[in-house]
Formats: sequence, C-alpha cells, structure tokens
Amino acid sequence: MSGETPPLAGMAAFVTGGGSGIGLACAQWLVRDGCAVTIAGRTESKLAGALEALRASAPPGVVARAVACDVADEDAVRTAVSAAGEATGGLNIAVLSAGTGTFGPLLTTDLGAWRATLDTNLTGAFLGIKHAGAAIAAAGGGAIVAISSIAGPLTHRFMSAYCVSKAGLETLVRNAADELGIANVRVNAVQPGLVPTDLASALVNDDGIRADYLDQMPLGRLGTVDDIAAGVRYLAGPESSWVTGQCLAIDGGHTLRRGPNLEPAARLIFGDDVVEGRIPR
Repeated sequence: MSGETPPLAGMAAFVTGGGSGIGLACAQWLVRDGCAVTIAGRTESKLAGALEALRASAPPGVVARAVACDVADEDAVRTAVSAAGEATGGLNIAVLSAGTGTFGPLLTTDLGAWRATLDTNLTGAFLGIKHAGAAIAAAGGGAIVAISSIAGPLTHRFMSAYCVSKAGLETLVRNAADELGIANVRVNAVQPGLVPTDLASALVNDDGIRADYLDQMPLGRLGTVDDIAAGVRYLAGPESSWVTGQCLAIDGGHTLRRGPNLEPAARLIFGDDVVEGRIPR
C-alpha cells in the first residue's frame, strides 16, 4: 500500500555482474524495494546503460550507482565494496553474479581459459565474500547471495571448467556460511537453469541444445532473469533470516533429471576424433 516503508529501506547492496542479465535483474528487484544499490562490472559502457535502467526502477530518493570492477582483482573489489557502503553508511547485502564460461573437450582445454573461468567464477566469488562479508559484518550483519548454476550439481560434458568453478563456489558458500554465521552474515546461493542471457546465448539459440534442456525440465519452459532475481531477493532480505548455507535450484525442475546433451554440438565444432579422445600428441 502507498505510504508503507519499503522492506529494504535504509539498506545498501553491492551487485557484481550488474551490467546485464541476472545481475541487473537482481539489482532492480533490490532497488525497487528501497535498497541503495551499487552495480559492478568490467565494461563501463555496459554499466552506463544498466545504471539508466536501474535508476528507472528506483523509487524516489533511492540511490543507484555503478563502479567498474574486475572481480578477480582484489584491490578493485576492495574499493568497489567500500564505495557500495557509502550510500547508507554500511553494506548489508552482496549479490555475486559475475560469471564466464568456456565450451570444449576437457583434453583440449587451454590452461589460460581454465584459469580465466575459475578466476572469475570462483576466485571472484571468494574475493566478494571476503571483502563484502567483512563490510556486512561491520554493519551488524546481512546477506550474501552467489549465483551458481545447475552445472554445479549436474555434469555438463564439454563445460568442465564451468562445472568445476560452480561446484567449488557452492562448497565456498557452505563454508562461508558456517564461518560467518557468528557475525550474523548469511551466505547462500541460487542454481539457475537455462535462462536467456548473453552468457547462455549459444545454448539458447541452438535448437537441438535448447530442446534437450527443455526435455529435462518438468515445468517445460526456459527461465527468465526475473525468476532468478525473485529467489535472490528472498535470500537477500529479512524474509529468509533463518536460512544460510543453502543452494536453491531455480531451474524448472532440471536438477531432478540429467545435465544437457552437448555432444552433437561438440562433434560439429571439434570433430569426432577430439570428442572421442583421439588427440594427436
């Protein structure tokens, strides 16, 4: 009803990967409920457009800002977290949404691509939890929500680096929740299924892969960024004050079945010999 205080009024949030997709949707859900939000990302031009959309979602007087930040750079994360708390005098919420991925057979995966995936998805989340967790603890407590994937619990052939990074992220979340509970900092994750975003465009746009994903979903439809943001909003807010260390699947039921069959696409791109492990030495 009009005149009611928004449920997150007076709070401040830091959202990585906030320039598009799931990260931006999460930021919009938070700011609509009165939370001051700082989005972070590596591409300033993308952040500028996202900030315009975020400010359009914000109620009057609610602050929305953007800061350039590479989540694998500790100094940049430390600076961005500090800036995010300035709007209200302390940080209460962090959403760790920055992510990347690679596609290809494990036996031909480039070491640099492997490291880049883990640097963003796992080390980036570690740095976010390290610095945002300290800031949230100093403010009296709050919540951290990391964006994992159904690739954490389900194998995705030819996406090994991504799967490992998300499985590691979920273990990190559980350990952080166990350690930080004493400081009243809750740490949880969500596991999105297939959602049309820039990162997932190759999967969504391939008719065969998309159909196979849908075959594994009891609810039979792709997700939306708002499906994911609604779960993040719950885990970030006071409604989930007795929930920590959990990984919530938001996937149309996909994790009840199997991971996607990516073999036809891998054979087309890399060839039968590579897919079948016949690698010239």
